[in-house]
Amino acid sequence: MFFLHSLHQPQTPYPHSHSPNPLTPNRNPNRNGYIKFRTTHRDNLRYLKSLTIIHPNTKPNNLPHPDAVHHILATVTFLKSHSFSDEDIPRLVHHSPKLFSTSFNPTDLSPVFNFLSNDLLATAEESRGLILRCPNLLFTDPNHFLKPTLHFLNEIGIRGLNRPTNRNAHLLNTRVEKLRLRVQFMEEVVGFTHDEAVNACARLPAILGYDLENNLWPKFVYLVKEMERDLEELKKFPQYFGFSLEKRIVPRHLHLKERGVRIPLNRMLMWGDEKFYAKWK
Repeated sequence: MFFLHSLHQPQTPYPHSHSPNPLTPNRNPNRNGYIKFRTTHRDNLRYLKSLTIIHPNTKPNNLPHPDAVHHILATVTFLKSHSFSDEDIPRLVHHSPKLFSTSFNPTDLSPVFNFLSNDLLATAEESRGLILRCPNLLFTDPNHFLKPTLHFLNEIGIRGLNRPTNRNAHLLNTRVEKLRLRVQFMEEVVGFTHDEAVNACARLPAILGYDLENNLWPKFVYLVKEMERDLEELKKFPQYFGFSLEKRIVPRHLHLKERGVRIPLNRMLMWGDEKFYAKWK
């Protein structure tokens, strides 16, 4: 017998087809902190199946024992105390199944939630949104990785990292060494000064997450060799690195080249397809 922490109503499991978007704010998180009713082992198994923690087709002899169920439910309870809802759990199960193993202690997550609240100054809902966008944040050591990364990002002028966006979530989970390599690339390869490199990364933080060999380097080579653009244009418009080489940069450059037209990078890339191709027929 296990006391559930206001977790579920066994007779009405949540149908996934009607679940809300897991990345939208949860308006009614469970924060009551009290026991509502007693449930049976069978009820608990049914509930864990509804959350996809246990596969619905698991054979009876492979189902977890009551002690294991107790442990898994304690993890679910811990997450719900941090604003996660039943609709959020399947996403975490898919990306981080070890969260719901009997060898995992949910209290190990406390330092991460403390970092998000105390260092990042994120609300409970913002923390939830960041984790849903990058569940690996839950397993990243705050002292050795998250705090140094946050310090570096703040130092180069990137603000608003508490907002639950994909960019912010993945930047926070990026090691400082990798971030520094992107700044060095802008200095040593592109030719920016340190301040110019930092400013470019602050204007387009996505640069800090781009792959050097397969993204930044090919775009830079194409800019210099094929487009014959100079460094000053790139300083004015570092957002160039944010556009797809194959889908945007190359086709538009070739389209303009065929017509003998040369326009600033921002006009070449910022305009939508309809406006661009209507202007330069």
